[in-house]
Amino acid sequence: MTDRSFRVALGWHGGAADGEGVCISGNKRFGYSACAEAGGLGEGVNPETLLLSAVGSCYSITLSRILTNAGLPFSRVHVTAEGSMTGCPREMRFTTILVDPEIRDADGSRAEEYARAAQRARDCSFIGSVVRGSLDYRIGEVRLTGP
Repeated sequence: MTDRSFRVALGWHGGAADGEGVCISGNKRFGYSACAEAGGLGEGVNPETLLLSAVGSCYSITLSRILTNAGLPFSRVHVTAEGSMTGCPREMRFTTILVDPEIRDADGSRAEEYARAAQRARDCSFIGSVVRGSLDYRIGEVRLTGP
């Protein structure tokens, strides 16, 4: 097994409320700031959205791999990730992340197999495993759309 490392460079200027930053990963860059609801600028992406994006994107990749390995037909996986927080704005923490997968061009007669695959993806997702111990991470409705 090969070890891997990942690296991003982050630059922040200004205070917590009026500041903004830039994240650089390889040749990609994007701006970020605190969300407006927490008193920030609300410009670019906020850390809360980045966390949901990390969980949702890892889940979608894992689910696609599981569907392929199980021989379950699909053309696309679409995921919505929603997080609930408490303690805003001073002692904020996520309490729940809910992931709703939609599996396009699925075989509706195999709905139970798709539901098991969706749950297995939650259990096997790397980023999901990082957050699972600190909050309620669950799968919502598994929607299947036919061809």
